[in-house]
Amino acid sequence: MSNKRQQYKPEFKAKVALEAIKGEKTISELAAQYQVHPTMINAWKKALLQGAAGVFEKGKKQAVKGGPSEEELFREIGKLKMERDFLAKGLNR
Repeated sequence: MSNKRQQYKPEFKAKVALEAIKGEKTISELAAQYQVHPTMINAWKKALLQGAAGVFEKGKKQAVKGGPSEEELFREIGKLKMERDFLAKGLNR
């Protein structure tokens, strides 16, 4: 028997969270309607409310999903510079 967790698409999460924010139905009613645990709906609602301000920020680029973080890129650049310098010293001998 498989114990894999259900994966929900971001569109579905946003739809359910928006309905929860509207308040036309209770969290319990939404949980029954969409067959999702009420705790998950509350978490999605909280995430939507916290991230909503980011939609209106100007001048900031949004991070690419699944791409490396800025810190990882700088670390890789440093590593490549060290390797280049090491090899350059070897060629000068």
